[in-house]
Amino acid sequence: MSLIGEAKQWIAIARAGDLPLREGRVVVLGSREIAVFNLGDRVLAVANHCPHKNGPLADGILSGGTIVCPLHARKFDLETGEGANALSAEHCLETFPMLIKNGIVFIALPLQFEKRNQIPATCLDHAEGDICNPSSANAQ
Repeated sequence: MSLIGEAKQWIAIARAGDLPLREGRVVVLGSREIAVFNLGDRVLAVANHCPHKNGPLADGILSGGTIVCPLHARKFDLETGEGANALSAEHCLETFPMLIKNGIVFIALPLQFEKRNQIPATCLDHAEGDICNPSSANAQ
């Protein structure tokens, strides 16, 4: 899934320094689990469950820009969500745009995502429940 051309909101999920290098972490937004990876030069995020047998991808092994599912060693590109030798789009992962501003990591979600899943969109600089717009902040 791509959010290009789709209305989206940015939600603060962590301080950049709290995401360990080359390890996955799970962020729960509403009823969804998203695997977040700090690759050093960028932060990437995909749906946490492998489409094969729901393996927890945040627990997988990073190899360059790919994640290897810990259950059956299926590989996925973290930028595109494409699986190695994927037979169809059903064998690909949902990806999410990420942004780091002023040391805070943001994830972009479709506006309708919040309404469906009742995400508490919070920001470290705003009151709980406020939707944050990081585009007004300075990039790091």
